[in-house]
Parts: sequence; structure tokens; C-alpha cells
Amino acid sequence: MNMSDHDDDHELVVQYPTNEKKSITNRIVSTLKTIFHEITFGVGTWGAMRPMFTAVLAGIPFLFLGQHFNKEHGKARDWTLLQIPLALTVVLWIGLWLFSIFDAWKTATGIVATSN
Repeated sequence: MNMSDHDDDHELVVQYPTNEKKSITNRIVSTLKTIFHEITFGVGTWGAMRPMFTAVLAGIPFLFLGQHFNKEHGKARDWTLLQIPLALTVVLWIGLWLFSIFDAWKTATGIVATSN
């Protein structure tokens, strides 16, 4: 078998897209979608923002709105009653308040994780 005979058996065909702008636009859109998916961990904008929003609500003192937002009304009621004696010792009350912010954020993160 001669090398020149082998080269004639196969042809290489190169095709270019008919509309290069459309191809570039599709690549840009695809890249932006991938970046958005990675930033929001695949849970969308609200899924990524919910824990932060809940933590901000929980940051409002005395009301435990983060727990109410996560539909943990019993926990919010219990902590409201618990803060009355803790208010006499400011240090313990601040500890409860800071823990409520963390708890609201952690619970919202769990809700987002289980919703997928």
C-alpha cells in the first residue's frame, strides 16, 4: 500500500458557521448562564439570597423575625419568652440574639438545600 493511495481515500471537510455573530452570542449567553448557575449554587437568585435575607430579618432585635420567616413560630415564641429573664443579664441576651441570627441563616440554608 502506497502512502499517496492512502491519502486519497479520506478527505478532510471544514465547515464554518454561516452566522459568526450568532455563534458568539450563543457562547456568551451560555457562559453567562454557567456563571449565574455557579454563583447561585444552582438554586436560583432567591435560593441564594434567602439565607442572607433571613439573617437580616433575624438581626432586628427582640422580634425573632428570621424564625417567623422560616415558619418556626414556636421557636420564635419560645425565644421571645426566654429573652425576658435574659434581658436582666445583657450578655446572655446578646448571646441569644446572635445565636438567633445564626440559627435563622442555618435553617434557611437547609430549606433551600432540601427544596432542590
